[in-house]
Amino acid sequence: MGVTAAALLLAGCGHKAPGNEASQSESAGGIVKGPDRSHAGGALPALVIEDPQGKQASLPDPGGKPMLVNLWATWCGPCVKELPTLQALSLRAGAPRVIEISEDMGARASVDAFLKLHGIDKLKSWQDPKSTLTTTLDAQVLPTTIYYDGKGREVWRYIGDLDWTGPEAAKLFGESARGT
Repeated sequence: MGVTAAALLLAGCGHKAPGNEASQSESAGGIVKGPDRSHAGGALPALVIEDPQGKQASLPDPGGKPMLVNLWATWCGPCVKELPTLQALSLRAGAPRVIEISEDMGARASVDAFLKLHGIDKLKSWQDPKSTLTTTLDAQVLPTTIYYDGKGREVWRYIGDLDWTGPEAAKLFGESARGT
């Protein structure tokens, strides 16, 4: 993200960052919105980012339970659109653990205030202000949501926004449960 994007982050939320138009389109530079299994089998990275309390930490061990890791930013309209569905999913019995990670470079207080403003109060945001995860995970579009099995291996990722309580998400989770 360039200086202009950083300025927009500091100026206010809900703006599309220039130079990040790919995060807003269904097909930009060969990247297509939807499921991507090309990274399947990859391990959950052991990088240090900020946990919900603002402390340096690695992502939690799945501990045998699947995890859905969502990379998002306040300036990304599709990210903001899907956050309520991620929160709703996280409250369902039997749902995977949902970890949402803000890629915003601004202060944690800004991200927390943004989430509160949008009624996202059940998910506690991690923060990756240096975009270490997007680089390491080769996430070229926001939002990108990665589904890990209980052993921390990537099963699939979804590029772009999705209603995580809808039929397309149910189909993806169903495929994962059957091992396909």
